[in-house]
Amino acid sequence: MLSPRKAYLATALAIILIGVLSRTLHSGTALLDKYLGDALYAVLLYLVLRAIAPARAPGGVALAAFGLVAAIEAFQISGIPARMARSGNPVLRLGAIVLGTGFSWYDLAAYAVGVLAVYLADRLARHEA
Repeated sequence: MLSPRKAYLATALAIILIGVLSRTLHSGTALLDKYLGDALYAVLLYLVLRAIAPARAPGGVALAAFGLVAAIEAFQISGIPARMARSGNPVLRLGAIVLGTGFSWYDLAAYAVGVLAVYLADRLARHEA
């Protein structure tokens, strides 16, 4: 049996793979092609935070995860990530991909759905364990 920390990290790796696939395999629907990846981004952040602090209450981690993705989304308004995307520096361009370059309320909604889903799954898994 994996320790909670290792279980969260293993799940995070699976989420990364699913997230990459969601951006490379196209279904033709925005819900799957764009917003699934956004929701998974929030799920990933929740899992990383839980791996760092597995003893923390899931509700607090969910709030922290949503707060962080909301802050990242709001940072896009500054235009800095968009300038990073236009840079000749590959590290800055990669950073722009990770951060995103354009603010969207729909992205925030997708993040909320992702955090809520992983929070509920985590609560269910902890209850059944």
